[in-house]
Amino acid sequence: MPTFTHLCFALRAATLLLAGIAELHAAEPPITLWPLGAPGALGSTPKDVPTLTPYVPAKANGAAMLLIPGGSYSGIYEGQAEPFALWLNEQGLTVFILRYRLGSAGYRYPAQLQDAVEAMRQVRGEAAKWKLDAHRIGVMGFSAGGHLVSTLLTHPEDGEVAPASAASRVSARPDLAILCYPVISMTTKPHETSRKNLIGDSPCDDLICKTSSELQVQPGLPPCFVWHTNEDKLVPVVHSLMFATALHQHSVPHELHLYQHGDHGTGLMGTNHPWMQDLLFWLKGQKFSM
Repeated sequence: MPTFTHLCFALRAATLLLAGIAELHAAEPPITLWPLGAPGALGSTPKDVPTLTPYVPAKANGAAMLLIPGGSYSGIYEGQAEPFALWLNEQGLTVFILRYRLGSAGYRYPAQLQDAVEAMRQVRGEAAKWKLDAHRIGVMGFSAGGHLVSTLLTHPEDGEVAPASAASRVSARPDLAILCYPVISMTTKPHETSRKNLIGDSPCDDLICKTSSELQVQPGLPPCFVWHTNEDKLVPVVHSLMFATALHQHSVPHELHLYQHGDHGTGLMGTNHPWMQDLLFWLKGQKFSM
C-alpha cells in the first residue's frame, strides 16, 4: 500500500515532470474500455467502468506500453500512473494507463484480467490509429498491477469474454513485460489484501493455482524485466524470485534485478533509484527505446 512518503514522491515527480516536459502532449481523454458495459458489471458508476487513458509523446518511436498501477486490487495508486506515463513518453513510448475493476468494488478474478485483455487488444487493434508497431506493445505493472501483468502474460485466455468481439482476433499477449515488485503467488507468503480482493476469502484450489503466476509460466513467453528489493516487507522478494525461477526453467528471456535496500514502493518517481536506468538499458536492447 502507498505510504505518505510515496505520495510525496509522486507529487514531487509530477511537479518536476510537468515543469520539464512541456513539449509532451497532455493525456488524451479516457477511453471507456467497454462502451456497452463491462462483462458482469455490478452497476454503472465510475468504479464499474474501466478506462484506458492514452499519453502520446511529441516524438513517438512506434513502441507502446500498457501501464497498470497497483493498489492491492482495492484501489488504483495514481503515483504509479501518470508520472510513469510521462517518463515513458520521454523515452518515445506511447502509453496507455489502464484503470481496471477492483475487488473493493465487488469484482473478483477474472474481471481484472478481462479488462487487461481488452485493453491490450484495443491498443494493438488500433495500432495504425496511434502510429504504433503492433509487434512492439509491452505491459508494465507495479505490485498488484504486476500480478495482473503476470496473468496477462501467462494465461490471457482466462480473460476471454464470450461472445467474442471482433477485437478478439487480435492477440492480447504483450511483446514484453515489466514487473515492479510484483505480487506473484497466492500460496507462498501471499499478500493477503491482494489475495482477498482478487479471489475472496475461501477460494478453491484450482483458482489459487490459476492466480499463482509462478505455476503458470510456460515456454515461449515474451521477454520479462523483473525487479524487487530484499527489504520489501509488504510483498516479500520471494515473489519475484519464484517468478524468475519459473522463467529460467522454461527458457523465457528475462532479467531479474534485486536491490539490497528499500521497502515496498522503493523506486517511485523522485527517488533517483537505479532501476530506471537499468530498465532503460534493457528497453533499448529490446528495441523499445531510443
